[in-house]
Amino acid sequence: MRPPPRPERPENGDAPWRVLGMSARLDLLLARYPGARTFRFGDSPALCESLLALVRTGKKTATCGAAADYAAGEPLPVVGRHDIALAWDGRPALVILTTEVTRRRFCDVDEAFALAEGENATLAGWRADHRRFFERNGGWHPEMALICERFRLVEDLGGA
Repeated sequence: MRPPPRPERPENGDAPWRVLGMSARLDLLLARYPGARTFRFGDSPALCESLLALVRTGKKTATCGAAADYAAGEPLPVVGRHDIALAWDGRPALVILTTEVTRRRFCDVDEAFALAEGENATLAGWRADHRRFFERNGGWHPEMALICERFRLVEDLGGA
């Protein structure tokens, strides 16, 4: 079975892509990227938009989450799977392709991974910011398990 045809996205962003409702756009993307999951970066509108911008510029090519969140039912990233990053309001923003998934403790995250997240210039800065993030979102411990994902940008949907 072939997925429904993708509406053309003219250079100026005019119809038909923009006139489709959010749900219809997401349905088309899910048909084009079978098995894709949707997710949001960050834990607030401002952080989400900031992280999307970092992915768009190529500065952010990695992300991580608490392993406990995945144990509670959040789907794990899968190497080779496309996923759709949403803007905070639910609009499809980006399509990424997962290239690597590892499990490691917070204290074992190395500088290369921390810098690939694109949010900080140093490992110490990454640790401080991510400690605050995890404290806001269920708890932090230096030995907490993380799911660390590397990805590449496949499609920038321009916040469509």
